[in-house]
Amino acid sequence: MKTFTATPADIDKKWILIDAEGVVLGRLAAIVATRLRGKHKATFTPHMDMGDNVIVINADKIQLTGNKRDKPNYWHTGYPGGIKSRTTGQILEGAHPERVVMQAVKRMLPGNKLSRQQMTNLRVYAGAEHPHEAQDPQVVDVKSMNPKNTRSA
Repeated sequence: MKTFTATPADIDKKWILIDAEGVVLGRLAAIVATRLRGKHKATFTPHMDMGDNVIVINADKIQLTGNKRDKPNYWHTGYPGGIKSRTTGQILEGAHPERVVMQAVKRMLPGNKLSRQQMTNLRVYAGAEHPHEAQDPQVVDVKSMNPKNTRSA
């Protein structure tokens, strides 16, 4: 018996809608990363983009456990003395709360060219509205889902 390797003709991409309201950030990111990679499919092939297109809504209403809301996020402007910081709570309350979810999912994917391509299949919106109704996304309930067992969904 030979090992199955998927070809581009074998790939079946679906659209998935996930409501992030009241979901813990790490659990949400683990489920979304699994869906983006396509590891929930029986035909998973590590070197192919097998994952689904994922839409996350209500990113501004995610939950953070412990003191993670006060955790600083650092970046450097490139100029001398240009280190900047902002807490996760400030980012969530600011103009771009979807960046917290994007960064969490990005860090759960492997750091290679394929994961950068898979990140283009993720769309995160702060509110409940999204412009992807024409794709007829399937709603996935992540509140009752275990991130280790995403095949059941």
